[in-house]
Amino acid sequence: MLEAIIVLSTVVGLVGRPRVRVREGWGHPGIWLLGVTAAVYVNQVLFTVYVLRVHDGDPGFIAKYLPSGWFAVAGHDPVLRWLADNFPAPDALSLSVLRVQAFLELPFVVFAVLTVCRWYGPELYRRAAGLVLPTVVFYTATFCLIEYSLKNPYTWDDIAIRIGSGIVVGLVVPKLTGPPPEKRVTSTTDLALFLLSVGAVGVLVLSVYDTALLYNLGHVHEMLPLAALAAAVLIGTRLAARRTGAAATSGTAVGPGIDMLTRTVGWFLAYFSVPALAIRYGMIFGAPRLAVVAGVVVTAAAVIRAGRETRRAVFADEPAGALAQVAARRVWAAQLVGSAVAGVAAAFLAYRTAGGYPEFRLLAAAAAFGVVVVTTCAAVDRAYWLRAYWR
Repeated sequence: MLEAIIVLSTVVGLVGRPRVRVREGWGHPGIWLLGVTAAVYVNQVLFTVYVLRVHDGDPGFIAKYLPSGWFAVAGHDPVLRWLADNFPAPDALSLSVLRVQAFLELPFVVFAVLTVCRWYGPELYRRAAGLVLPTVVFYTATFCLIEYSLKNPYTWDDIAIRIGSGIVVGLVVPKLTGPPPEKRVTSTTDLALFLLSVGAVGVLVLSVYDTALLYNLGHVHEMLPLAALAAAVLIGTRLAARRTGAAATSGTAVGPGIDMLTRTVGWFLAYFSVPALAIRYGMIFGAPRLAVVAGVVVTAAAVIRAGRETRRAVFADEPAGALAQVAARRVWAAQLVGSAVAGVAAAFLAYRTAGGYPEFRLLAAAAAFGVVVVTTCAAVDRAYWLRAYWR
C-alpha cells in the first residue's frame, strides 16, 4: 500500500497542475506553524501531567504498543511535577494520549512545507498551495497507513481524527497569505540564505518530532542547544533575506551555475512537496528502494527542467560569438558535473559521520551537499562566466 502511495504521489507531484485557487488573507503559514508547534508542546505538558498523576509516571500502558524510542517522560522536571500534583482533573487529560497529536501532525508538516515555499517565491508557493488537495490526501493516507501498522487501543480514533485534520487543512491552506510578487530567490546571496533557512527549519522540525511528536519531552534538555542554534540561524537568515529584498538582487548578474542551481532548487521543491511524506516514510517503513528511486526521479526531473530553462534564459540572451560557443557549453557542463561530484562526496562523508536519527543524517548530508555545490558554482561563475561575459 505504501508503495502505491509513493508511486501515485510522485506522479502527481511531477505532472499535477494547481487546481485550488489561493485566496489570501489568513496570515503567513509560518505563523500558523508556530501556533501548531505551541499546541503540540502544550499537549505534551498535559500528557506528562496525565501520566504522572494517573499512571504514576509509567507510560508503559501505551508504550508497549509502539516501537522503542517513544515516551521518554520528563517525570523529574520540578515544574511539571508541581503542575501534575496540583492539576484539578487529571483523568480529563486522557485525550492527550496520541489523539491530539493525530490532529496536529498534518498541519505541522503542511505549514512547514508552505513556509519554505513562501520564502522561495510566489510561483512556487502558488503551486504548492494550489496542490493542497492531493498533498493532503497523500499525506493523510500515509499517516493513516502508518497508524494502522502501529495498532493500539486508539488506532481507529486516530485514523478518524487524521481524516478530519486533512479536511480542516485543505480548507485553511488556500486562505493563507503568500509572498509579495517581487520577492523571490534570484542571486547567490538569496540562494545561500534560503538554503540556510531550510536547513535550520529542518533541524527544528526534527527536534519537534523527537521531543514532542514522539512524546519524548524528557529529551528537551538534550535537543535544546541544537534547536537554539538552529533558531538563531533561522532568525538571522530571514532578517538578512528581508534586508536584501528582491529590489536589491533583481539586477544582479549571476552565472549559469547559480542560475541553474537556483532553478533546480525551486523545481525540486515543486515536484517534491506532494510525495515528500510518502518518500520519507518509505525510507523507514519497508519501501526504501522505491523511496530512493522516487527521490532520484524527482531530482532528475528538477535538474532537467532547470537545465532547459537556464539554456533559454542565460545562454540565448548572449551574443552568438560568446556563450553559444561549444567551448562555453563544455565549461558549463564541467562546472555542473564537477560541483555535483564534489557535493556527493561531501554528502557521503557527512552522512557517515553524523549521528542520531536517519533524518538527521540525511539533513547533514543535504547540508554538506548544498554548501559545496553552491560554493563551487558561485566560484566558477565569478572566476569565469562573470569576468568573461558579464564584465
